[in-house]
Amino acid sequence: MTQDPTAHDTFASLRIRDFRFFLGFRFLLTFAVQMQGVIVGWQIYALTDDALSLGMIGLAEALPYVGTSLFGGHVADVFNRKRVNVVCSLLFFVCSVAMLTVTNYVSDDNQAVWLFYVIIFATGIARGFLAPSVSALFAQIVPRSLYVNGSAWNTNVWQSAAVAGPAFGGLLYGWFGVVNAYLVAIVLAGLSIIMMLLIPTYPIPVKPKREGVFRSIGEGIRFVLGNQIILAALTLDLVAVLFGGAVAVLPIFASKILYTGPEGLGYLRAAPFLGSVVMGVFIASRRPMRHAGLNMLCCVAAFGLCNILFACSELFWWSFFLLFMSGVFDNVSVVIRATILQLMTPDEMRGRVSAVNNIFVGSSNEIGAFESGLAAKLLGLIPSVVLGGSVAIVSVFVAYWKAPDLRKLDLRKL
Repeated sequence: MTQDPTAHDTFASLRIRDFRFFLGFRFLLTFAVQMQGVIVGWQIYALTDDALSLGMIGLAEALPYVGTSLFGGHVADVFNRKRVNVVCSLLFFVCSVAMLTVTNYVSDDNQAVWLFYVIIFATGIARGFLAPSVSALFAQIVPRSLYVNGSAWNTNVWQSAAVAGPAFGGLLYGWFGVVNAYLVAIVLAGLSIIMMLLIPTYPIPVKPKREGVFRSIGEGIRFVLGNQIILAALTLDLVAVLFGGAVAVLPIFASKILYTGPEGLGYLRAAPFLGSVVMGVFIASRRPMRHAGLNMLCCVAAFGLCNILFACSELFWWSFFLLFMSGVFDNVSVVIRATILQLMTPDEMRGRVSAVNNIFVGSSNEIGAFESGLAAKLLGLIPSVVLGGSVAIVSVFVAYWKAPDLRKLDLRKL
């Protein structure tokens, strides 16, 4: 097998001009989204003092996201992907302006909370169409020989924004108030649109045959269900994120257990993403992983263990470290899954396969937020997080037994 001469070039994909604009778009929009997540989460919890209200934030975004993702995948395969990204980013920009308007002009607490949920619902629609188009456009900008390197940097940039966004949002909220925090998020969302407009238009891959919407969507679903490696990787991440994370209930840990304010919450929210960035830089400098499947299984188990230990911690910096390590282990799974999808998906199906991936993994963050809030209300805060981490660990043993192709996965052979 001929070795790729760029295999050891850590910055190979970054030398592509359009990919740099693409990463600028992802960084700015993700930064704005993550900032807004901390701001509205703290606002709603301050208004309600109810763990379930935090879970409702995730549910309000996940329902439209799941409902539109498959259609978004179809759209990404038949319409100009750049234009889809621009339109969806504009919708998020408008939603940010709407949140600022509610903050400034709605004085009734109950009415404000429900208006926030409605706006979050609209952002879920935007995400449902945006995510497949972003993934599909990545595969057009980056050559196949650089998918591993590009996936690592794509993840790094996303995670970097997710590191800085929550911390910066929490600090702005605490130091300068909610209005200024929202204004910064609005400006960043606007700049992200400019970055996408700087990318030239790429032609839509030619489909071998034209199909109706539902037949087209069904083809994407059948492709995923028929591939054991893709299906197992998606399912493993779905279970781990759905049950194993503690991000949704961090405002409660911050205020009731660790006794910190919005600034501390921002640091806690940033910790797993910071760990992910550190691991992502390491992966970008390495060859494709020989024991990728086994590494993925081990890291998902370690991710669950970190969350169990976090639930039992009462020290701020120990909690920060455990969340940091959960991000280190989670990044391995993210990069492997992204690389598998890019290498094993035909060009004309990237939008639809990405949409299925987003339903499995992307929506699991929001549905997991609802599960975390509901479990915390029914079982108690600490037992709910311990149980979730335990479920993530059990899922690893099930995947090891049921998906031998994933267990034996060698990325060099894809």
